[in-house]
Amino acid sequence: MGRWEPDAAGRLREAAMALYAERGYDGTTVAEIADRAGVTARTFFRHFADKREVLFAGSELLERHMVEALAAAPADATPMEAVTAAVLATAEFFDDIRRDYSRRRAAVITSTPELRERELIKMATLTASLTDGLLERGVAPDVAALAAETGVAVFRVSFERWIAAPDDVPIADVIQATLKNLAALTA
Repeated sequence: MGRWEPDAAGRLREAAMALYAERGYDGTTVAEIADRAGVTARTFFRHFADKREVLFAGSELLERHMVEALAAAPADATPMEAVTAAVLATAEFFDDIRRDYSRRRAAVITSTPELRERELIKMATLTASLTDGLLERGVAPDVAALAAETGVAVFRVSFERWIAAPDDVPIADVIQATLKNLAALTA
C-alpha cells in the first residue's frame, strides 16, 4: 500500500488495534503500527503524537460536541437538564461501526494501567469543560461541578453498558436507561 492511499489515520488506527490485540499495547511499537498500515513512521507522527494517542484521538471532538449541546440547551433548563442534553448528544457521535472499535479500544485500555490513567484524565477534562459550560450559564460553582460530575458518570456508565450490549441496542436507549436509574437513586 503506497503513501498516497487515502485515510492514513484510519489505517493507522486499525493497524494499532490489531497489533495491540495480538501483542499487547506495551509489545507494540510505532514502527510496527506504521509498517502494518503501509505508511512511514513519519506519517504516523503527522497524525498522532504517540502510540497512546491512537486510542484517544477524537476525544476533543466528543468533548466539543457535548459542550455545544450543553450550550444549546434551553436557557430555562436546570443544570442537570443541560448536562443531560450534553450526554444525550453523544448518541449522535456513536454508531454501530464505532461500537466494534469501542469494544476493542476498551479491551486495550482496561489491560494497560497507563491507558486507564489517560482515560481518567480524559473524563476529568470532560468534567471540567462541562463545569465551565454550566458556569457560563450562571450556575453556582458547587452545583455546576456536581452536575458535570454526574453527567460524566452517566456517560461513562452508559458507554460501558453500550459496548457490552447486543449490537441492536442503540446508545441512546442505554443512556435513557441509565438516566432512569439515576432518577430512581435520587428519588
